[in-house]
Amino acid sequence: GYPTGVEVCDAMVHGGPYPATSDARGTSVGTLAIERFLRPLCYQDYPDSLLPDALKNANPLGLLRLV
Repeated sequence: GYPTGVEVCDAMVHGGPYPATSDARGTSVGTLAIERFLRPLCYQDYPDSLLPDALKNANPLGLLRLV
């Protein structure tokens, strides 16, 4: 593919009177666009020892998190 030069960040969204998508549930740019390809999973009340490393409270991978 070809890069578009559009940054994938939290602040980048399509909006205004002319949205870039006809689907009102999402956008085609930014981190919100990634939500179109996600599969919902729930880890509510999961023991910390059973969580994937990316979700553990200690954050052993040192990932940046948006809360």
